[in-house]
Amino acid sequence: MDKIIWMLIMIPTSAVFTGIGIFAWRRKKPMWFWAGSTVKESEIRDVPAYNRANGIMWLTYSAFFWASTLLGILDVGTAGIVMMIGCTAGIFALMLVYMKIYDYYKTK
Repeated sequence: MDKIIWMLIMIPTSAVFTGIGIFAWRRKKPMWFWAGSTVKESEIRDVPAYNRANGIMWLTYSAFFWASTLLGILDVGTAGIVMMIGCTAGIFALMLVYMKIYDYYKTK
């Protein structure tokens, strides 16, 4: 039963982060990162490349969720540990990677 509950939680969660990655990659205007913030087109020198980098960042983050989801089929405890590490370290990694992406693509 625990594996079913794990899948019912993790599949939609993983799909949300994958969806954010796809949305960012395909977006025509610059993708934002912080809740409530916006990035103006005039701030970014190459919007498609900037959005592609954002999409890759989110898709990479979602890979930890998908790995944990699949690992849950074998062992929910181990999957939980992978998820905990992916979430805590992943949030900090997302912030650092986004700041590097923004700094690289911002107009100078």
